[in-house]
Amino acid sequence: MSHRGWWFKREDGHTHSLEEAEEFELLDDVLQYPSSRSMDKRPAYEEGTTIDWLREEAAERERKRVLRSRRGFRGLVALVLDSTSMWLVIILTGIGIGIAGAWLDILVQWLGDLREGRCSHGFFYNQVTCCVGVNQGEICAEWETWSEFLHVKTIFVQSLLQSTVYTALAIIFAGSSAILVKSYAPYAFHTGIPEIKAILNGYVLDAFFSPWTLLIKALGLALAVASGLSLGKEGPLVHVSCCLAYLLSRIFKQFHNNEAQKRKMLIAAAVAGVSVAFGSPLGGVLFGLEELDTFSNGSDVMWRGFVVSVIAAMSLQYIDPFGTGKLVLFEVTQVTTVWRAFELIPWLFLAVIGGLLGSLLIKLNAAIAVYRHNSILRQWPLLEVVGISAITAAVSYLVVFLRVQSSELVANLFLDCDASTDYHGLCNPTAISANVFLLILTALIKVALTSWTFGMMVPAGIFLPTIAIGACLGRAVGLITQGLHRAYPTAWIFSSCPPDPTMRCISPGFYAVIGASAMLGGVTRMTISLVVIVFELTGALSHVLPIMISVMVSKWVGDAFGKEGIYSIWIAMRQYPWLPSVEFRDQGQTAADLMKPADHLVVIHDDGDGCTLLELGEFLETHKFHGFPVVYGDQLVGYVTRDRLRAAVEPLLAEDKSSGAPRRCTFLVLPGASDSELVNLSTMLEEAVLQLRKEMPLELVVSMFQKLNLRQVLLSQGGQLTGLITKTDIVGLFTAEFPYTAALSESHQ
Repeated sequence: MSHRGWWFKREDGHTHSLEEAEEFELLDDVLQYPSSRSMDKRPAYEEGTTIDWLREEAAERERKRVLRSRRGFRGLVALVLDSTSMWLVIILTGIGIGIAGAWLDILVQWLGDLREGRCSHGFFYNQVTCCVGVNQGEICAEWETWSEFLHVKTIFVQSLLQSTVYTALAIIFAGSSAILVKSYAPYAFHTGIPEIKAILNGYVLDAFFSPWTLLIKALGLALAVASGLSLGKEGPLVHVSCCLAYLLSRIFKQFHNNEAQKRKMLIAAAVAGVSVAFGSPLGGVLFGLEELDTFSNGSDVMWRGFVVSVIAAMSLQYIDPFGTGKLVLFEVTQVTTVWRAFELIPWLFLAVIGGLLGSLLIKLNAAIAVYRHNSILRQWPLLEVVGISAITAAVSYLVVFLRVQSSELVANLFLDCDASTDYHGLCNPTAISANVFLLILTALIKVALTSWTFGMMVPAGIFLPTIAIGACLGRAVGLITQGLHRAYPTAWIFSSCPPDPTMRCISPGFYAVIGASAMLGGVTRMTISLVVIVFELTGALSHVLPIMISVMVSKWVGDAFGKEGIYSIWIAMRQYPWLPSVEFRDQGQTAADLMKPADHLVVIHDDGDGCTLLELGEFLETHKFHGFPVVYGDQLVGYVTRDRLRAAVEPLLAEDKSSGAPRRCTFLVLPGASDSELVNLSTMLEEAVLQLRKEMPLELVVSMFQKLNLRQVLLSQGGQLTGLITKTDIVGLFTAEFPYTAALSESHQ
């Protein structure tokens, strides 16, 4: 019998074809991604696979046992270096991402201001630096628009020149970013948070942290944000931080050989990225707890995240990129610290709108991403970026609130009116209708532009444009409420306001904060970490309760249209093997309802006589499955992973080739057989494989996968194999109702 038939023949005499077997077996994602060429040493896992947490933790325990068993001075030094290497990496990462974040802020400010003019006494000064010492409201003579620099006098020509330069530089910046990403670092596009969540959950994608990805992500991010596209730098900074930590970890051997340790290090790096992105050290730690779901590994992981978050924020504040002594550009302190009960009505309205618009943005973004993937735009990503940047610049130049950077817009929307501030007439009581119209128009245009931009071939975050959308709507509602109070100051609903009309009762700036919180909640579905980030951003500690209420209501409203946030949607579309921590409730199903039956599995049959190593090598090259059950007759022997078996077989095949004497192999322990007669591969079987009965409630099976970080579960009855459940099968339970599941996966073609 040929070796091909031997592998697939069942004991009942039925033979399955390869096509039938592959129909029911999950193919490895290794076909999606090329192997990383930047690794000095061949990784233990292939790109696109998932790690075996049980094996990695066991290897780490053994490594530490060996270290502690060493005696003498060298043993002590080795132990100290091992314990300090993790701290050294994350401390350097915190300092590095703080410096990188400050550098990005400065570069983005300068490039963004360059679209409108230049500083007369220093080309590399941005507008704020150029006009240091000039009071707000006064004309800054040192800052020249391009029409002033070129001495253009005609108003029409001035407008034409300014709009042309504004649009041209936007196209150049965005196009340059796209060229860099496409040519040098394809993994540098998008936000990176969906991939990082999957990697922290065990997905292997080392090429995502290459040196080129770090460089292009940082530089391309600055160019993309400065171009005026509707995107932010907050999410991509998390990717930049993880790239930096990964490269620093290559110095130490312990991170080379243990994927679990590598992920504990990346957790701290991700927290540092959030800390720098928002200037929110505590919010960064809570982001890791809630959104990345990473602190279940132990309190030491949270402690490291806390330390690196503080270090990163201190580095950022020491450099002070905004020249304000604050961590972020739009950190403000509200003039009034009192809020009235009647304000809950407009705030709840904003929360509902945030949930609705957030869900709409998610659905639009997903639909556009699928359209892009299946249309000609997939072959012309540079043309798409240039086209959208031209449209964005042309539209933005016509609307005053869209013309500036999103960070500057948000900073001014959060400010309350006083004698020295009146951002484009926002504080003019006679222009309430015009301002409300412009703010709503700005928000709607940003929804459309953000839905399309988030997913193009440029680094892009979604936090800042989402904040800007919510802030515009919140400020509009605040202006309406303030206008009603001025028109009807004696109305009963305003009875809690001060009787003196000159005293402030309503703060439109804080309405912008509420709107931003609600919109963020609707898009990301974050809760605790979002509230902390917002009040750290704004300094509105006295208004935490309204922020919590707005986030809570917006999440409830958004969940009514789908419980997945924007990052979970992108994970589902790319079919990453990521398990959410949410509780799963079955409807009476058991493991049998989800398993792949044994008759439909590709298994290794070992009848005791063994097979040749050559046949086994050909089998491993033919099938790209993650692993294979091993059976002897009707009895289950164990489970062997493809990567581990291939690592053992390849050297043996090389020996057989040189000797010219092919050997046979077996997974059984056979007494009396010498090594020269039969190669025993029983040590290749997985030591810890969970076996369950198919009658097990599906709810318990899902819980085991979530809590034990399992890759597969074998189902057996009386020692006989009855089926198999993989991690991807469990992932499918959570994404089954989403219409675009795997729509962006290469294997879905």
